[in-house]
Parts: sequence; C-alpha cells; structure tokens
Amino acid sequence: MKIVRFTVDNKVRYGVLNDESIQVIEDKPFRHLKVSDHYYQLSEVKLLPPCLPSKIVALGLNYHSHAKELNATLPNAPLTFLKPSTAVIGPEDNIIYPSASARVDYEGELGVVIKKPAWRVSVDDALDYVLGYTCFNDVTARDLQQKDGQWTRAKGFNTFAAIGPCIETKLDPGNVTLETYLNGELKQRGNTSDLIYNVPELINFISHVMSLLPGDIIATGTPSGIGPMYPGDTIEIKIEPIGTLRNYVISENQ
Repeated sequence: MKIVRFTVDNKVRYGVLNDESIQVIEDKPFRHLKVSDHYYQLSEVKLLPPCLPSKIVALGLNYHSHAKELNATLPNAPLTFLKPSTAVIGPEDNIIYPSASARVDYEGELGVVIKKPAWRVSVDDALDYVLGYTCFNDVTARDLQQKDGQWTRAKGFNTFAAIGPCIETKLDPGNVTLETYLNGELKQRGNTSDLIYNVPELINFISHVMSLLPGDIIATGTPSGIGPMYPGDTIEIKIEPIGTLRNYVISENQ
C-alpha cells in the first residue's frame, strides 16, 4: 500500500495511491487506517511530504560500501544525528543551495516512518512500530560539515530533508535496492543488505535514547557514490516499489 499526503482545494489530506487514483484516508494513517469512498486523480492534486516528522534521526556511515569509499573504520554503535522538521520538503520541491556553502551533496537513503510511540523497543518487536518506508535525500553542506566538526548546520538548512513520494507499507527493509540519479546519470546504487546496522537494530538503539513518535523518520544512511550537486541540477532517489523522489536544486537568490 502506498500512502500519500497531498493538498487539494486548499485542504491537506492523506490517501492511498493506486496507479493514477488516490483514495482518501479518513483522519491520519498512523494508528487506524480507514479509507473513505472519496477519490481524486493524481493529476488533480499536489503531493506533499508523506508525513510531518517531529524529528528525523539520521545515520552516518551505515553502509559497508560507504565506509570503504571513505577508508573509515566501522562504527562500534550506530552513529546518529538529528535533522530538524523545518528541513523537510516533498517531491518536485526545490532544494535551496545556501550561499554559506561551496559544496552541497546528495545522499540517497531509505527512510523508515514510525507509526506509534516507540520507547525502549526490542529488536524482535521493532518492525511492529513501522508504518512503512519512503525515499529520503539527506542533503549535506559537505564543506560546512568538515569545517564545523559537528553536523547540525551542514545537515539542517531548510530544504535539506527531501522525503517522498509516498510511504510504502509492504517492503522488506533488509533487501531494498536504492539508486540516485543526478541529471539522469546513475551516481549511487546500493542495497540495504549492505547496512552495518539494519532497521530493527536501529529502532532498538534509537528508542533506548529517545522516544520516537508517529510520523518520525529514521534515515538509514547512504551507500557509496555521494557527490556534489549545483543549482540547475535535478536529483532523483529511486527505490522500488516506493517510486522516485525528484527534486530540483536552485540558488538561494533564485
């Protein structure tokens, strides 16, 4: 099932996407998902970020391939950081290239969407707390990341957390192929079987640090192949069966 969040007639709604048709969900989809008999065509609506997280818990260095390309030692525990909710944008939105940075990178990732409050969750029970999965672009001002030594500024600019186009509820998070395309050219290709810490382990670890709330996202890390993008570029994150998250890079003054 593909859950989307969209705006139509000046109202924000959730729905279930079936090809080019959206069946409206009553209320929000987190606790009890109940569909109505109201439909829209995809062409009639604007897709929004599929959820509004209170926080995004992201992972650094969580693919063996990425650690290898950086010649980095594997972490002995998940390396987590936060991205603010104000960084969130949806499909077809613009990523704003800040004037404070001279290098802004794409990082294609699998995003995990939490469906109910999670606190001190076991590995065995972890997937019971997942609504589904989405494409995520952990946009990063690489030069500021290196300059600051901590990652809040480099990861936290407005528009630096692209999410979408939907939340796919039926997916095996242990075997998902992810691809990133810059202006149509393949730049990243990885599979979550290469994760250092898998999704249940991440939920277990993070929920023993902080409570995860409905709509929160865990960005599970990026495979090898990260690189820069510039104003005028189009960046796409593709994960089957989720779909394609497409965004456009523009300058801050554009």
